[in-house]
Amino acid sequence: MLLALLLFAAVMGVILFIAGRFGGRRGDKYVAYLYLLPVLLVLAVGLVYPGLRTIYFSFFDAAGKAFIGFDNYQTIFTDDGQLTVLRNTVLWVVITPFLATAIGLVYAILVDKSRFESFAKALIFLPMAISMVAASVIWKFVYEYRPDQANVKQIGLINQIIVWLGGKPIQLLIESPLNTFLLIAVMIWIQCGFAMTVLSAAIKAIPDDIIEAARLDGVNAWSMFRKITLPSVRPTVVVVLTTIGIGTLKVFDIVRTMTGGNFNSSVIANEFYLQTFNADNQGLGAALAVLLFILVIPIVVYNIRQVRQSEAR
Repeated sequence: MLLALLLFAAVMGVILFIAGRFGGRRGDKYVAYLYLLPVLLVLAVGLVYPGLRTIYFSFFDAAGKAFIGFDNYQTIFTDDGQLTVLRNTVLWVVITPFLATAIGLVYAILVDKSRFESFAKALIFLPMAISMVAASVIWKFVYEYRPDQANVKQIGLINQIIVWLGGKPIQLLIESPLNTFLLIAVMIWIQCGFAMTVLSAAIKAIPDDIIEAARLDGVNAWSMFRKITLPSVRPTVVVVLTTIGIGTLKVFDIVRTMTGGNFNSSVIANEFYLQTFNADNQGLGAALAVLLFILVIPIVVYNIRQVRQSEAR
């Protein structure tokens, strides 16, 4: 780290020295290029080169030596295990963004301008303040299972409630596809705070005269939401949806911490880790990483377009 800091200081010193020698309006363009050079170099070494190398290895076998063409991609879309991974990923992407955004939006509307607004918002934002691994550990205890025996007490909240209601405890995290939905619930719990915070700011930006005019016209709460609030915050809703969607596509920590991808609960991000480091299948792992990259690109592009459109307004 010390060497890295010294190198950074040396590079910046050289850049500042050269920039000072150019000076003047004529040199402004060259100075700008000079400051961009380290950024482009870091991007090339840390992003472009690894990305191209991953694409290259996705066309090779498990050992990364024999060229096999698109066989790894064919495996992803034909192998039963990989199809389960794709199914789980689709469930994550379809359910998580919409539920998290909907809950965040409803919560933001309900607590808006209430007496305990700050405290209420802090409660739902708290999960955003902890890491996904910590949240996963918390929820793993919530789902915890103990054998149904006389001297054994349940420490998992859900199984304890089941026992109180007269039922028998269930090993929740090994039942597929139930375990996938239980993992999704953790992600929704974390992302609701983000959705609520952003959407609450958008709601407060709605002009008061519009709201007052609607109330004078006798608009009820549902019509106010459908005709005033939702159209006004629609660009923000789209941005929140796409942002949570990107995070959901890349989800790794929750699955890795709670199930390790076992019991048919794995998703693409976790699967390419398992294939690369556990199964030592570099080719398939690289192909899964490339597939994840391809799936994220359209959402990122759409998100950027929506942000630019909202800024233009």
